[in-house]
Amino acid sequence: MTDAAEAEVSGRAERLARWTSGYRPHPDVPDAFMDASGRPREAWTRVLDRLGDLTEVDIAARFVSAVRHIRDTGISYRIYGDNREHAWPLGSLPFVVEADDWQALSAGIVERAELMEAILADIYGPNRLVADGLLPAAVVAGSPEFMRPVAGIVPPGGRFLKLYAADVTRGPDGQWQVLADRTQSPSGPGYALENRMVLTRAFPDLYTDLHVERLAPFFQTLRQALADGAQRSDPRICLLTSGPFSSTYVEQAVLARYLGLLLVEGDDLVMQDGALHVRTVSGLKRADALWRRIDSDYVDPLELNPASRLGVPGLLEALRNGNLVVGNMPGSGILESGALAAYLPGIARRLTGGELRLSGPRTFWCGDPDSLVHVRDHLDALTLRPVATPPKGEARDAIMGPLAFGADRDRLVAALRDRPFDYVAQERMPLATTPGWDRTGGTLRLVPRPFALRVFATITPDGWRVMPGGFCRISERPDLDPGEMRAGIKAADVWIMSNGPVEPVPLIQPGAQKVRRIAGHLPSRAADNLFWFGRYVERAEAVIRLAGAHLGGVGAAVNAYLVSDARSPTSLRIRALLDDWGAISNPNLSTATLAREALSGHGTYGSALRHSLSARANAAILRERLSGEAWRVLADLTDLLDIGDGRAYSEAELVGLVERGLGLMAALAGLAKENMIRTTGWHFVDLGRRIERVINTCTFATHFAGDAATADDLGVMLSLCDSHIAFGARYMQGAALDPVRDMVLLDPFNPRSVAFQIEAIGRHLANLPTLRADGLPEPHQRLAAKLAAEFSTGEAADFDEAAIARLGHDFERLADAIATRYFPNAPNALRPEKLVGLG
Repeated sequence: MTDAAEAEVSGRAERLARWTSGYRPHPDVPDAFMDASGRPREAWTRVLDRLGDLTEVDIAARFVSAVRHIRDTGISYRIYGDNREHAWPLGSLPFVVEADDWQALSAGIVERAELMEAILADIYGPNRLVADGLLPAAVVAGSPEFMRPVAGIVPPGGRFLKLYAADVTRGPDGQWQVLADRTQSPSGPGYALENRMVLTRAFPDLYTDLHVERLAPFFQTLRQALADGAQRSDPRICLLTSGPFSSTYVEQAVLARYLGLLLVEGDDLVMQDGALHVRTVSGLKRADALWRRIDSDYVDPLELNPASRLGVPGLLEALRNGNLVVGNMPGSGILESGALAAYLPGIARRLTGGELRLSGPRTFWCGDPDSLVHVRDHLDALTLRPVATPPKGEARDAIMGPLAFGADRDRLVAALRDRPFDYVAQERMPLATTPGWDRTGGTLRLVPRPFALRVFATITPDGWRVMPGGFCRISERPDLDPGEMRAGIKAADVWIMSNGPVEPVPLIQPGAQKVRRIAGHLPSRAADNLFWFGRYVERAEAVIRLAGAHLGGVGAAVNAYLVSDARSPTSLRIRALLDDWGAISNPNLSTATLAREALSGHGTYGSALRHSLSARANAAILRERLSGEAWRVLADLTDLLDIGDGRAYSEAELVGLVERGLGLMAALAGLAKENMIRTTGWHFVDLGRRIERVINTCTFATHFAGDAATADDLGVMLSLCDSHIAFGARYMQGAALDPVRDMVLLDPFNPRSVAFQIEAIGRHLANLPTLRADGLPEPHQRLAAKLAAEFSTGEAADFDEAAIARLGHDFERLADAIATRYFPNAPNALRPEKLVGLG
């Protein structure tokens, strides 16, 4: 062995020893790394041996790359009550489970999922469990998750649940135990998918070398499960979301993109002729299946919660008619009731003939007199929890832990006296731990941290199939419950270690689908957001160009027309226009301060930063339609412009910011041109940019190519339209009014001219769907044709200042006409009622 090889082996051994030497599980708490005898589990030994081949610097560098990918692709989550998006907190260590251990857990999950399906079928069917005394009627009828209108409805395909999940940990004996059943509409499979994608980028070889099970086959099965029971062989499957302020909206967009689903909100859907339809720019289109990601009582305000603005009036009618598949069925959230957990062992013995493989902490429903006596006698050893899941924003933890005293104990006793049926009591069960990195004292080492693992199962014609992975949340503090994503909680990719090599399986199998070139139907809401995404991007670019012209630095080496005198008439006109657009707070600011405010002002509604943030907000709604590259460039743009208030910037530095900003704008436009499929969505994005460019160019022309324009004004006009090089090559005598107007307004060869935009707008409108069967043009098409004809016959002399201003107003009317024809009539599309998400 060479000296280098010996040094490498020695360094590896030293790293492994340093990482694990101080690892000490908590007393009486099961641990994923060490078994009951204190020996490392074989799967973890394999993982650490493989990680030991990398230095700590290498591990950190790879994870920095993973964090950058999370930022660039916008993987995030929200905490209820916080409007900010938080970057997804993925840990650099996986959660590891051995193959035999996973098989035992999977068998228990399958058994439990089948039991939950049977209970639901009984509750909304014959109700034998209540009649036979196995389940108190008050537990069913008293639950806010019992949807009485669903009773008697038989789901297409006969299944209430398409996706089941359970939060599990290891019990005191080291065996898996269930913390909670998730049947309402389990969140997390999309985050499990993203965790895998991100960590695969950081450690691509580890998955193959360590024989980690793949996730793609499970998602193939999940998509098929959503389609099973639909009346058409190629069903249209929609994922119903509460909107971009849902705490799990990013996950929903990931799933829609990965599974090829249509991401819709309640406003996108409507009932017609007893069936559910999607509002699209091509008219109403039948929806065959719906993956519900809103709470049950919100799905139909006609029969369930009348205050809901998230669902579809009459949706339950489609279920009764048997022509809509919904996963999971409304009312399935009743299985998450804490009171039901108290009776689950008895129900399992009746329905399965034995004890459940996976048990949970012993539970007592305080509405039962005998259980209430037991709870009062053992209050200090139990944890009191609400029967139903509390509303969003309220604590989901116990209202009182053991050993309560003083006012806390008085509150506990009063709750049990006044409304005992609202609570369940559970025996305490501390969460098991798993290894996590700690750098206290500057040394990297492993420490035990509490975890909760969510395991998923989906139904197939042959029974339930468990995802060979899951969604794991790990607390960075021993006193923080990882039941929900929040500060101090990290996610972990879940590695199921196979006993042999694992074949890589893509989501789409070769030969599994027929070749087709149908673009699909674009929901009206998506078209609206795509259109405004294009407009906001163009507005940001216009402000950046205007700020650059004011600084007098953009292209200064080749552009003799830019002015740098801050008090010249031309500069005053630039200041006035920035003021009119709301990009600055005061037109009398210094040159550098004014440019900085126009570029990066948070308090000015018309700054380039605010427009880019608006574009990013639209992009967030369209996550399933935009590429990762486009999101990355948009993130770079907002980061570039958001320079904060920490220090003063010189004019030269601001000029550099303008140049970089315009470069990112060009990259964004190039991605849209080269990477977006030419479907209806692309037409709306580019249509928004073209119309906004016409409006901005007309505004520029009224200020800098008006009837009394000076040479400086005309130079700025050419700069704003990025036409100074072409003008200089065509005209040798300097700027004159009619030649400048011709180039920026009428030249069909100039990609920045109004004429060029009008021609592109005409092509886009010709490619958009039409609803008229008689072949006659619709109002927006008539208006566009009229403007095109007027422009094609005009000359530069015809477009004085008043005509240019009128042209800008005409294109504002065209934008309104397009909105009237294609976009939903929902001015409050992002209303406060949409701030709902599932945990």
